[in-house]
Amino acid sequence: MFRLRAHGKKPITITTTTTTSLTSASSFLYWSPESSPTAFSSPVEMDPIIWSGLPNHLLDHILSFLPFKNLVALRSISKHLRSLILSPTYLSDHSLSLPSFILLSHPQSHHSFPLFDFNLHSWRTLPLPRCLSVSCASSSLLSSSHGLLCFSLFSSSASSLSILNPLTRSSRSVKFPFYPFPYELLSLVASSDGYKIFTLCSSSSSADSRSVCLYDSGERTWRKFGGVDQVLPRGFNQDGVFYNGSLYFARCEPFLLVSVDLGNGKWTTAATGDGVFPAGDEITFARLVTDHERKILYMVGGIGSNGICRSIKIWEFREETANWIETETLPEIVCRKFTSVCYHNYEHVYCLWHKEMICVCCYNWPEILFFHVGRRTWHWVPKCPSLPEKWSCGFRWFSFLPSLSASV
Repeated sequence: MFRLRAHGKKPITITTTTTTSLTSASSFLYWSPESSPTAFSSPVEMDPIIWSGLPNHLLDHILSFLPFKNLVALRSISKHLRSLILSPTYLSDHSLSLPSFILLSHPQSHHSFPLFDFNLHSWRTLPLPRCLSVSCASSSLLSSSHGLLCFSLFSSSASSLSILNPLTRSSRSVKFPFYPFPYELLSLVASSDGYKIFTLCSSSSSADSRSVCLYDSGERTWRKFGGVDQVLPRGFNQDGVFYNGSLYFARCEPFLLVSVDLGNGKWTTAATGDGVFPAGDEITFARLVTDHERKILYMVGGIGSNGICRSIKIWEFREETANWIETETLPEIVCRKFTSVCYHNYEHVYCLWHKEMICVCCYNWPEILFFHVGRRTWHWVPKCPSLPEKWSCGFRWFSFLPSLSASV
C-alpha cells in the first residue's frame, strides 16, 4: 500500500491485494482519513518523485480500476493526472459507463432538479450548485447538450447566461451582447471542440425586427444575423434541433421545414416531398428530434382533422431522397391518453431525444411518453414521487448525459 500526495492536496491511498477473486474497484482506492474500514493502520507514503514519474501506461492501468467518483476527484491532484484522464485516448479506451438521466425543471423548483435514471428505473436529485444559487436572485434552466446545462441568471445588477458541467462542477458566465436582451428559442449545441448558443432576439432599435444571435465558445463572441421574420412567425415556441450543422424547425399551417446554418446564419426553407401524409388528413402538430450518434432526423406528428389529433406517428428523414418515411404509429389506447393529457392544446407538446428513445412530453403533465427506437416499444416514465401535488403545469424535461470531457 502506498499513498499519493501532491502539494497542498489531500492524499490518496492505494491498497494492493493478492486475492484472485473479483474485488470492488472502490477497495483499490479511497480517500483518507485512515479511519476507512479498508485502510491499514500505518500506510506507507510514496515519494512524489516516484509516482509522478510512472509511465502513462501504468497510470492508465491503475486508473482503470477506480470507481468514477474517485476518478473525478483525481483531476485536482495534478495537471499530469488531469490531462491523462481527460485525454481522448483514455476516454475512448475505457468507455466510462456513466448513467443517463431525464432531468425535470419547474418554475417552482430553484435549488434542485429531479432526475430519472433509465438504467436503474429510479428517481434521484441533482442539487443546484452553490455558485449559481448564491450569485443570482433567480435562475432558470433553458437548454442542455452533451453533459452541459445552460441557465439564465437574474440578479439586481444584470442578467446573463451560465454554462455548467454538473459532473465536473465547472461553470462559465456568458454575458449578453447588449442590454436589455429579450431572447427566445434559446438552444445550446455542444460538441467535442466547444459549444454554440443560438437564440432569437428583438432588435434594440426596433421591437418589430428580430435577429439571430450566435455565441461561439471558441471565440467567446456573439454574432448577429437577420432574415428571421421571413421564415419563423412570431409566437413560434418550439426549440430547434441540431442536424448536419444546422438547427431545424417544423412549422405548421402550412407545414414547412426551415433551418438556419450555425456557421453563417443563412436560413433555408424546404418542403417535405409528396405522398408523406395520408390524403384527406392534416397535421395537427409536428416536432423534430435528432439521433446525434447515427445522425438521423425524426419527426413526431399528430394526424387528424378539424384541428383534433386522431393518431400520432413517427417519420424518419431519408436524406438521399429528401423525403419522410413513416416508421411507427402510437397505439390507439396510448394516443387517447396522451391527447386527453394535453387537452388538444398541442402547443404544450414538445419532444426530445434521449439515448435510443424519442420522448414525447407535455408542459402540463408530470409524466413522459417515450418510444424506444431499437425495441420499437412505447412506455411511460412515472411521475416523480417527490413532486408536490400543487405543481400542475410548467414541466420542462431535458436529456442529461453526464460528460467528464465537456468543457465550459
